[in-house]
Amino acid sequence: MKLYNTLTRKIEEFKPIKKKEVKLYHCGPTVYWTQHIGNLRGMFCADLAVRTFKYLGYKVKHIRNYTDVGHLTSDGDDGEDKMEKGVRREGSNPQEIARKYIKIFEQDTKELNLLEPTIKPMATEHINEMIEMTQTLVDKEYAYTTDLAIYFDISKVKNYTKLSGQILKENIQGAGRSEISDPQKKHPSDFALWFFKAGTHKNALQYWTSPFDSRLVENGQGFPGWHIECSAMSKKYLGDTLDIHMGGIEHIPVHHTNEIAQSESANGVPFSNYWLHNEHLLVDNKKMAKSEGTSFSLQEIKEKGFNPLSLRYLFLTANYRSKLNFTWKSLEANQNTLNRLYDFMTISDTVIARNEATKQSSSCTQTAEDYKDQFQNALENNFDTPKALALIWEMIRSKEINHNDKKSALLEFDKVLGLGLDKIKKEEIIIPDNIKELIKQREEARKNKDWGLSDELRNKINKEGYAIKDTPIEQK
Repeated sequence: MKLYNTLTRKIEEFKPIKKKEVKLYHCGPTVYWTQHIGNLRGMFCADLAVRTFKYLGYKVKHIRNYTDVGHLTSDGDDGEDKMEKGVRREGSNPQEIARKYIKIFEQDTKELNLLEPTIKPMATEHINEMIEMTQTLVDKEYAYTTDLAIYFDISKVKNYTKLSGQILKENIQGAGRSEISDPQKKHPSDFALWFFKAGTHKNALQYWTSPFDSRLVENGQGFPGWHIECSAMSKKYLGDTLDIHMGGIEHIPVHHTNEIAQSESANGVPFSNYWLHNEHLLVDNKKMAKSEGTSFSLQEIKEKGFNPLSLRYLFLTANYRSKLNFTWKSLEANQNTLNRLYDFMTISDTVIARNEATKQSSSCTQTAEDYKDQFQNALENNFDTPKALALIWEMIRSKEINHNDKKSALLEFDKVLGLGLDKIKKEEIIIPDNIKELIKQREEARKNKDWGLSDELRNKINKEGYAIKDTPIEQK
């Protein structure tokens, strides 16, 4: 298995920590709002990785979290908590907001046929683990305390920007807001591990007691920073070092960079051996934006009459590392293609889409097993799903492979593609009386060895949109 590792910026052979096992962490949603289809593409990419590794015989432990506290409206330390933004918008409370949008999200993932993660931890249920890791960083002098927060000191870390490759001085420009929000902060890129219930967060709706000293609040009351959440939850369920960490490219310069810094400082070992990042989904070749009405939800896709799996098919048409452009026209085209695939799966075993002239040849050069090998090779090449899709249609068009072998192979492939082919039932084929009469006449012609008439009747049947599979004529 070959993967593009963001950390090393090259394709690498995948070497798991433990043979034939994969420990995978994926940054899940902040559950204050309905996830748009760009977010869902990220979830699909993790699902593709999980399905591929399982297909290749690996045991996969997949953790995908829910962020229900601590993610501010910037990915850094500025703005209000997004959960509080949801509360303000809907006049509810953080717990109800989280429950509402987790329910919507899980319905969306079900309709996109995403496999359930092994564990789906919620941030608010792991505050103790976050406090413990923060205390470790304080004890090791990687963190310092101000009146408003506990910050990670990036000056204590060598090669802080190794994931992004950015020059830190460039990041400092324009970071004055962070300095204003907390004048005691040593460096604009230092990031919060714990916010005290003080300053701009003095009216925080969600807060917990902590062992951290503060001049402004009793019992160290406050809430965790966003970045520490993933580090603490991944450590609890996957250990100090992961095989793979996944997420969107937007997480590279801040969130994932900070996860690496705090995890490796606290644990003293590499955080993740492989970093996989999916590119953005565009709409009409532009970034999705709520202000322009292009931040579409899956519900909007369904309301326009589309099968959610047509969106999954669209996702499969591009490699996860490539930008993918969404348009309603492209979605329609992919739904039509998906329906063709479904139609192929519904053809009865006794009715085939080819005539006598295209019967399997004894000198065939391709078999279903050959396509299975090629399909696996595509997956092992950094999840090359466009190649995988091309292969399945090449196989379907092949005149050298019998129909049942094709369907059997497609069901195997769908363990990765996730298009629900195993749920497609054979339709009852209702044959009109005129076609039945032509078939009856043709059978008589074949019995009489009148091959000219037999061919003529077969052509008439084909022109009506039907095809038949000939069986040997019984000798009496």
